[in-house]
Amino acid sequence: MKSKKTSRIAATQSATAEAAASRTTPPRLMTNRRGAAKNNAGTSAFTEAAECLKIIAHPVRLRMIQLLLAGRYTVGELAADCEIPDNVASEHLRLMQRCGFFTSEREGRRVYYEVAEPHLKQLMACIEGRFLQPQGPAESGSQG
Repeated sequence: MKSKKTSRIAATQSATAEAAASRTTPPRLMTNRRGAAKNNAGTSAFTEAAECLKIIAHPVRLRMIQLLLAGRYTVGELAADCEIPDNVASEHLRLMQRCGFFTSEREGRRVYYEVAEPHLKQLMACIEGRFLQPQGPAESGSQG
């Protein structure tokens, strides 16, 4: 009976070690038939990316990101700039903080938010370049 228990413990330890090793080993990149890189990790990274992109796909949240890229703000300051109630601003910030986009720091009675995700700057630059740049007459579709 003791040998069965010992072999079960050894099997459990071996499985645990294999699982830990698989988590620390980066996924191996391969290419598909067109030469584009594909990841053996499957779509889990894309699922996580899609969930976080859904979170920021809101005009108020995009404005908050834009503001926070320029410096740290309190909930009240962000709410005032976005013309929304403080409690709504807090909810927007909570959702984005859950994705790791922001950190918060309490100073006395105030809580300051600032950007924690360095890639937000590049993402916002793409969004601003595509949607916030003035369009010339040829690009805007007007004729004249």
